[in-house]
Amino acid sequence: MSSTSVERERYSKVPTYPDLVGKVAVVTGGSGGIGAATSRLLAANGVKVAVNGRDEAKIGVVVDAVRSAGGEALEVAADCTNLAAVERMREQTEEVLGPVGIVAAFAGGGRARPGPLAQTTEEEWRSTVDANLTATFLTLKSFLPGMIERGGGSIVTMASSAARFPTGAPAPYAAAKAGVILLSSQVADEVGNHNVRVNCLAPHTVLVERTRRFMPEEHQRRIAAEIPLGRLGTPEDVALATLFLASESSSWITGVTLDVAGGKVTN
Repeated sequence: MSSTSVERERYSKVPTYPDLVGKVAVVTGGSGGIGAATSRLLAANGVKVAVNGRDEAKIGVVVDAVRSAGGEALEVAADCTNLAAVERMREQTEEVLGPVGIVAAFAGGGRARPGPLAQTTEEEWRSTVDANLTATFLTLKSFLPGMIERGGGSIVTMASSAARFPTGAPAPYAAAKAGVILLSSQVADEVGNHNVRVNCLAPHTVLVERTRRFMPEEHQRRIAAEIPLGRLGTPEDVALATLFLASESSSWITGVTLDVAGGKVTN
């Protein structure tokens, strides 16, 4: 079976939301992991997807996969911690694909490493808060005005279980993701009367490339054993939740943080 046939077979099993067909979405952090899976699943639902990231080669791989499966995608490289770059990304997307109705604000990162807060450097703090919280703020700041003017839209932001309870993640990362949760809730309250919805996802440990590379298998098994459903998450698990929140099937849901965590949640 050819690679194109494999891709088409893979996407044929994706849940369908007919109301998504023809809409335009931007996925920041879309060049890998959860963002890449989200880009592919949105495209499989007939959404025209602008895939964002910093690495043009990685973006190209995702866009090629979408197009091979018959979807429509656009490469939009940009640093989401820079407002001018985000604005250029929005303008390029609207010029090529049309008005944006869905934003998956998934860009993240930073240089903070696990360890005591007292040993965290100022540079680690600032880079991590900027990569996660500031990038989300700037993305919402850029795309909200158009959604408000058009009277509708769905935004999905990305937090983490590290924002819900102590997980051993770096403190700057946990704080930034907690900020994303509250930012999403506040903005949802501000823009609900414009039919714009803002929801947030808080995944637990997901088997993205970085997890596979840096987390020993023994550690993976230990974490999985603590999760009620008995396994780590996949990028597709989170992407499927994004599909639901982007669609009209969740039309009366806003301001919510959904724990995509296999049951590993706070009491």
